[in-house]
Amino acid sequence: MDDVYREDNTMKNLSKYALMAGAALVAFGQPAQAEDWSNDYLAKERFQVRLRGIGIFADGDGVVNGTALQTDVGDAVTPELDVTYFFNDHIAAELIAATAQHSISAGSNDLGETWILPPTLTLQYHFQRDEKFSPYVGAGLNYSYFYGEDAGTGFSDLDVDGGVGYALQAGFDYWFNDNLGLNLDVKYVDLDVDVDVNLGATPLAARDVDLNPWIIGTGVSYRF
Repeated sequence: MDDVYREDNTMKNLSKYALMAGAALVAFGQPAQAEDWSNDYLAKERFQVRLRGIGIFADGDGVVNGTALQTDVGDAVTPELDVTYFFNDHIAAELIAATAQHSISAGSNDLGETWILPPTLTLQYHFQRDEKFSPYVGAGLNYSYFYGEDAGTGFSDLDVDGGVGYALQAGFDYWFNDNLGLNLDVKYVDLDVDVDVNLGATPLAARDVDLNPWIIGTGVSYRF
């Protein structure tokens, strides 16, 4: 029954977030219609890449087996690569790729560690792309996949279920020349996950753990 409930819940979340992303696309797309680019959809000027160092600051609040035993998820620092594609001078889509290892605890108990792969796609509005200081905002979807779970001492069978959440974003590029710039970026991801682990023969479960990470990064931007 839990699996059916989770699957139904996931589908509802996907539908909700898809509608949010569609609404953002309509809202962001309207102001820029007059500045559509040519029909050369693979023009190099449409692409931008960034290499950032990011800090992932997770919330991690949840309870084990419905008791008052609080969970916590550790922070992490990792490199991150992203690719941005511009539909026109103002509207762009960004896809990020990164992976990081996080520790999970409940009270004073070290439940173990897990790796997370959280591809995030955002739709962005760039206020002044051709200026030296170029700020932007964005909104989109995140899917977090957990792998490489390693249970802590005394625990076994650590498993963290992946989840879908919405992402909000703000940042800016500061261009030193036509191609190279400095980037600062902040994202918030609304994400709940389920954690299962065994303590000896006793199964422990934390449902709807509020991961809700802030992702703060800085690095270099390159446009072609």
